[in-house]
Amino acid sequence: MYKRLVIVASALILTAAAVSGCGSGSGGGGTTLGFSQVGAESGWRTANTQSIQDSAKEAGINLKFADAQQKQENQIKAIRSFIQQHVDVIAFSPVVESGWDTVLKEAKDAKIPVILTDRAVDSKDPTLYSTFLGSDFVEEGKKAAQWVIDAYKGSNETVNIAELQGTTGSAPAIDRKKGFSDLIAADPKFKIVASQTGDFTRAKGKEVMQAFLASHQKIDLLFAHNDDMALGAIQAIEEAGLKPGKDIKIVSIDGVHDALQALVDGKENYVVECNPLLGPQLMDLVKKVKAGQPVDHRIVTTETTFGPEQAAAALPNRKY
Repeated sequence: MYKRLVIVASALILTAAAVSGCGSGSGGGGTTLGFSQVGAESGWRTANTQSIQDSAKEAGINLKFADAQQKQENQIKAIRSFIQQHVDVIAFSPVVESGWDTVLKEAKDAKIPVILTDRAVDSKDPTLYSTFLGSDFVEEGKKAAQWVIDAYKGSNETVNIAELQGTTGSAPAIDRKKGFSDLIAADPKFKIVASQTGDFTRAKGKEVMQAFLASHQKIDLLFAHNDDMALGAIQAIEEAGLKPGKDIKIVSIDGVHDALQALVDGKENYVVECNPLLGPQLMDLVKKVKAGQPVDHRIVTTETTFGPEQAAAALPNRKY
């Protein structure tokens, strides 16, 4: 009888220990990642989401996913929910750069590491997040500008440029504009005659381009902060009876399938890649920060550029 009581008591202790071990939200000993996505505003973002979801599954990581629908308040709410659920790691792609310190400090106080993906924040406290994984947006803007400079080399005629900006206040919109503007500023023949947000969407890109065409007699070149806005602008240019890629040269950033096809078709002239397939790298970082391993505070993704020939070569295997 005594031995039987000892065995039962031991079993109860072990059961209690096992239950307490799941209290961190680790999903039965695994890792739980809370991820807040910007939304689904573009083909790039859809590919980014798919990469994260697929990679989490492959890595055996329990993913809690929240779509912010391009609203910062939704992301803050999601992050606070992740904190309450005691996830192991929080990752998110910030809608805008500013206004994150309070909620990031809440995560830090809860001892939950945070990873920024794709977009950065402008916090002056670097300890509020473990690492940032993503592109160098300023460099992307410079790559686009360098193509423009090379394309008009030897000409002294004024080049009127229209610019479709990304979401106001977002890191890619701010940085891509800076990289592009800083580089073309050295030559006074380049003039940005129209610049407005197209919110990274195809529909808004078309709408704003229609307004540009109505209010400006001559536009030589369009610089779009992403491919989807450029693709919308192509529709507006064609509907105005002009030839995109010829009457108005077009440079954009991302490298989605439809933009590469537009390059091959002669409707775009140059595309700078921004790689959305961050899932595998993100899951590797999630495991490392959960284990307390050191990681670089800034991890830049490797990317390329496309002209028509490079686009034709890349299209058959393009995943997004």
